[in-house]
Amino acid sequence: MLALRRKPKIETTRMTLRLPSHSDFRQWSALRAESAGFLGPWEPVWSHDHLSRKAFTNRVYWASRAEAQGTALPLVMIRRDDQQVLGAITLDNIRRGPVQAGTLGYWVGERFARRGYMREAILATVHYAFTSLDLSRIEAACLPENAASRGVLEKTGFKYEGVAQSYLQIAGRWRNHVLYANLRGDRRGRTDAG
Repeated sequence: MLALRRKPKIETTRMTLRLPSHSDFRQWSALRAESAGFLGPWEPVWSHDHLSRKAFTNRVYWASRAEAQGTALPLVMIRRDDQQVLGAITLDNIRRGPVQAGTLGYWVGERFARRGYMREAILATVHYAFTSLDLSRIEAACLPENAASRGVLEKTGFKYEGVAQSYLQIAGRWRNHVLYANLRGDRRGRTDAG
């Protein structure tokens, strides 16, 4: 008899982080639509059907498959007190073997920005990646001028590692990104002296 595998669920002080479900569509699409101007400068150009039910259904199926295969952990951020979708955080491009690493990406709706939700989500997701997924390195990248993203990465233990030239197409053109990483048991900048 096959045992059903439990889907990941991460609880934080104010949120539940879980795989997206079909019932999230209305809140997700409304939040993305109302935040389009806020998110647009930092994201790839949206496809013409980005906010459609069909595209979201495909996203739900991809999330479930990717999590089951161990290649990604795509999570929606749900505020516990009212079940409001706040944004999403994804640990993608999970690599195993000698590297044990993944890449973090995230977004938060404009009306929920600057309230500490993303900091809380990043801390919880990184902890889960290190303890439950046994990853050793979490990478993240953002545009050099994205002060909010750089700030939240630095406040959650990520360290600047350099610049990747023409890293991603953002708002329709190839853009350089600053690279950050968070290492399990990171000792960079620490000494045993003292």
